[in-house]
Amino acid sequence: MSRRAIRLVAFDLDGTLVGRDLVIRPRVRAAIARMRDAGIPGCIVTGRMYRAAVSYARELELDAPLVCYQGAAIVDPQRDQVLWDAPLDAATVRVLIDLVERDGHHLQLYRNDEYYCERRNRFSDLYAGLAKVQPVIVPSLRESFAYSPATKAVIIDDPDAAAAYEARLRDALGGLAYVTRSYPEFIEVLNPAVDKGAALRYVAAHLGIAPSEVVAVGDSWNDTPLLQAAGFGIAMGSAPAELLAVAHASVGSVEDDGVAEAIERYVLA
Repeated sequence: MSRRAIRLVAFDLDGTLVGRDLVIRPRVRAAIARMRDAGIPGCIVTGRMYRAAVSYARELELDAPLVCYQGAAIVDPQRDQVLWDAPLDAATVRVLIDLVERDGHHLQLYRNDEYYCERRNRFSDLYAGLAKVQPVIVPSLRESFAYSPATKAVIIDDPDAAAAYEARLRDALGGLAYVTRSYPEFIEVLNPAVDKGAALRYVAAHLGIAPSEVVAVGDSWNDTPLLQAAGFGIAMGSAPAELLAVAHASVGSVEDDGVAEAIERYVLA
């Protein structure tokens, strides 16, 4: 892809722009600034809540619509205006609560840019530490979401258990939901019309940009539709085999400033 053909770069956040230290490294920050100076906008496409992601968009001066919740909500970060949202419907939320409660896993449900769970434990603490947002603890998710849609649901477990339970959930829910993983510990459940690829196509159309003019960078299973929707998809060095299989190129890990490498080699070269 020639530099002249690139009109937007889409970045995943966790595992791509930042590692578990949640810090944007200096070389990455400088590369994104050079990209902006060249007239190429960027956008963040993440599974995070809006409030847990918008500070990064503002820190990097990325003004394009911010995709959060894996694409279940797309927000203008300059005006805090929701441009598009597609929550899980209330009936599917009730089915999911029944399944996860019966199987004894930790469940979090999201609504109005807050997230809810029934107890604090090591899984809720892991999520809160990464998101820098504390949960709302409720006596019963079943009662709190009895007639309410949810922006998304997250089930958290140890990586091997999460991998096994993801397959079970996908089979159990069928076409009722889109099921994916972000961090190895996180299973994310969303409206079946939602994924990062659909969200990227929405943002590109909103900006008057063809998908073929977009570069996307990601690191995890949930980034597969993101890379597939872009004209040129780049996988971080830590990516699983499923993502590497659909990428046009790969770069170093977060610790090796892989985003800066992607910009230097494939956007500004």
